[in-house]
Order: sequence, then structure tokens, then C-alpha cells
Amino acid sequence: MTDIAGMAVVIPAHNEQALLPAALSAVSRAARHPALASTRLLVVVAADACTDGTRTVARRAGALVVPLHARNPGRARAAGVALALRALRLDPGNVWIASTDADSEVPPGWLAHQRARAEQGWDAVVGTVRPQSWPPALADVIRTHLREYEAAGAHPGGASDLHPHVHGANLGVRADAYLRCGGYPALTAGEDHALVSALETGGHRVLRTRRHPVLTSARLTARAQGGYGDHLGRLAERVHLLG
Repeated sequence: MTDIAGMAVVIPAHNEQALLPAALSAVSRAARHPALASTRLLVVVAADACTDGTRTVARRAGALVVPLHARNPGRARAAGVALALRALRLDPGNVWIASTDADSEVPPGWLAHQRARAEQGWDAVVGTVRPQSWPPALADVIRTHLREYEAAGAHPGGASDLHPHVHGANLGVRADAYLRCGGYPALTAGEDHALVSALETGGHRVLRTRRHPVLTSARLTARAQGGYGDHLGRLAERVHLLG
């Protein structure tokens, strides 16, 4: 059993002034869960090469901001975690780092769920996402995506909570496990996959769960190459060609 005294939500952002307010509002709602009443909690926005009002939006919402000019999601997430650990000043074994994205909205029970799993001894929680706000022209693409997404990792005998997906928009890790496996690598894509792989290789307890999925933008103009938006874009091309 691990006593979690502090939690941080780290959000990388590149020119996200339009969608970031909804993301921060959702995190704020999740932070008000009664199960977190005695937990220190802060939000960090890693504003990476932003030329819009992202930093202003974040500060007005009460988030800490770490500015950088890397255009690198791995470095942005790592910078956010580093600032969170400096600000909390707690033993990493008692700190939980939750990760989401600036174009995503976490559900109300998201943080409480991760904290509860940490208290059970899990070192990381790897969740799923659900697309939202797609134009009508993408309806067929989204239906195809959801069908394939839900089928991945499903057991023939019935539904399973387990899944093979990894998303930086829905991820949590205990800080000492994060540090022991080297943290987020400086990758332009796949930094979340690399972190989870390092955790599993290092023998840490990683829980993959479909509970508390995070809503994320169905936009095809992705901020990060190789991410969720790119996947939807490739699927849209495939469906169009097949149609």
C-alpha cells in the first residue's frame, strides 16, 4: 500500500488557447472529488513554443506554467513533471503524476480512480480515450475507429477491462517509478508508449483499464505527429479510399 500525499496533473500544450480552458475546467472538476480532500494537488501546463494565449489561459485557471521552446511532447511532459516535483517537495514515493492533453477533458472520477489504484499498490494506470466534437463528414471514420478500438484486446468470451492502448491523455504514474525508469524520453511522438514500456520492462505494476475514459478532440490537424489526430487522419484517408 502506498500513501499518496500529493498529486500533479501535467498537460503539454502547443498553441492551445481555444481548447485548454475546457481541459482545465474538467481537471478542476475532477480535483474536487471528495476522495481527494486531503491530497495536495496542482496542475502544470508545459507551454511548448506557444505564440498564442496558452500561458495566459493556464495562469488564469490557477495552473503552474513551464515555458519551453522544444516542439517536443516528450520534453514538454518531462519539464512539467520536473516542475511538479519541485513544487510539491514531497517524497516521490508519495506523489502521483497524472497526464492528460490540452485538447482533452477528463471525467469527474478520473483523479480519484487513479489515486485509489495507487493506494492499492499499482505503479501506473494506463487508460483509454473517446473522440468528441467531430464534424458530420467524419461520422463513418469515427464509427470505424471506435469499432476497431474497442475490439483491440477484447476477449472472445466477453468484454474485458484490459486493453493494449497507450495515451498521454489518460495516463498516471507514481513519481518514484517514473524516476526509476528514466521518465518521459525526449521524443517527438510515442513518449507515452516509451514510458509505459520502460515501466513494464522494469517490473513495475501497470494497470491497463477501460474505466474512466478521457474525451479527446477528433480533429485531424494534430499538434503532435504520430499521435491520436494523425491516427484519425490516416483512418479518414483509408475510409475515403475504400468508399
